[in-house]
Amino acid sequence: MRQRGVMPWPRLPGDSAVADMHEENKAAANGCGKIRSGAQNGAALLALMEKTGYSMVQQNGQRKFGGPPPGWEGPPPPRGCEVFVGKIPRDMYEDELVPVFERAGKIYELRLMMEFTGENRGYAFVMYTTKEEAQLAIKILNNYEIRPGKFIGVCVSLDNCRLFIGAIPKDKKKEEILSEMKKVTEGVVDVIVYPNATDKSKNRGFAFVEYESHRAAAMARRRLIPGTFQPWGHTIQVDWADPEKVVDEETMQRVKVLYVRNLMISTTEEKIKAEFNKFKPGVVERVKKLRDYAFVHFFHREDAVAAMSVMNGKCIDGASIEVTLAKPVNKESSWKQHFNGQISPSSENLLGFPNKEDGTQKSLGKPASLSVRLNGQHSPGPPEVERSTYPIFPGIKLTPISMYSLKLNHFSSAVMHLDYFCHKNSWAPPEYCLYSTTGQDGKILLVYKVLISSIADDSQSYFMPEKLCTTVEDAKELAAQFTLLHLAPEQAYITLLSLNAAWWDSKANCTPYLI
Repeated sequence: MRQRGVMPWPRLPGDSAVADMHEENKAAANGCGKIRSGAQNGAALLALMEKTGYSMVQQNGQRKFGGPPPGWEGPPPPRGCEVFVGKIPRDMYEDELVPVFERAGKIYELRLMMEFTGENRGYAFVMYTTKEEAQLAIKILNNYEIRPGKFIGVCVSLDNCRLFIGAIPKDKKKEEILSEMKKVTEGVVDVIVYPNATDKSKNRGFAFVEYESHRAAAMARRRLIPGTFQPWGHTIQVDWADPEKVVDEETMQRVKVLYVRNLMISTTEEKIKAEFNKFKPGVVERVKKLRDYAFVHFFHREDAVAAMSVMNGKCIDGASIEVTLAKPVNKESSWKQHFNGQISPSSENLLGFPNKEDGTQKSLGKPASLSVRLNGQHSPGPPEVERSTYPIFPGIKLTPISMYSLKLNHFSSAVMHLDYFCHKNSWAPPEYCLYSTTGQDGKILLVYKVLISSIADDSQSYFMPEKLCTTVEDAKELAAQFTLLHLAPEQAYITLLSLNAAWWDSKANCTPYLI
């Protein structure tokens, strides 16, 4: 019995008999027309299957070649073996794609996204048998001219198995959240809960739930749609979490910086340096602390690795800290474009003001390629925020709409993203308080304090960047970004990645000061 929703291939709109397919394919091969018919496509796919021994089925809007390949034994390849392919010509199919991607290694599975009309949707996912093959595909096939004037984009594809759950009661412990998620969703692997920066007995009002597969996470996301499920009598917020930044193993082998989390607000950089120097004096180069987390830089990698083993789980000022290797960012610019096409902002260099020393604009403007998610998976080429105007014609229908019903790519400033972030977590809107001082050259310099009353407490009632700006707009934007980064670094990266406007360099045209 044929599985519902699954169609064996070759078969396309307009297919007739296999004999007719072969005849038309021969004619196309002899130059009788550049555009192939559906029957010719079917013949080409049939020939590909006969040659390779791979199966091909169409299901749920995608056509799957292989998965597994002939003779495959054991589990599927691990995460990191799949690449995303974008900008594929709509009339190109597996018979042309497979030979190209086989150059990098053995294909475990190729999934081509399909339209109902029979055309492809312009992108596909190719899974190799090893991570090395996937990385080679990115290296040799990204920006590859697959047809004259047609260049494809290839980057790493990671199934997102993690959900962001917001508006969680702050008195709930990890065990309680884990138990509740397991009651209503399947495939839960772990729950990540961050303690409140000032009261370690409480959480921050959100958690990340890790699932065993992307499918399990997608099913859970549907199950947890706000309004259909209210744990502890609360309406929760559910969205895809930002996948962890991918850094190749070779790069990670050179890292000599530790990321320390769950610190007390009152803990100083000097205290952290002293604690990490205890196991071996003089090994710490410097410490950079931001609110309740810090980066500890070592002179030598072996000392960093040893310190991570010794210090993870230790108590500093009454807080049990978590210590991991920091994932590096490019020190040469505010943005780093990884081998997978993703771009990440440096936490210490979020904005890009013109350099007042040389008068040049240090910002890179709009990045050439940002990453977006397709059903929870990363892919290149997001919809950019369009900064154009259109005429309002007579009789045009205008519909009232809430800004919170829009997607993040409709916003082009951190100020709007912070407002959206607060609404998403059921917090009160941020309040901005403007302050000024006079610089050494007589200029009026400005800074905003940001108050979010829903999370304010006695020891942390506001957020204020350590830079002064020359304009109100820049000061407000800087304050919003600073607040986003400190409230939740993981979610802040989602916000910052979605902004397409040029960022300003926080080390220029802003004056540092002490709070």
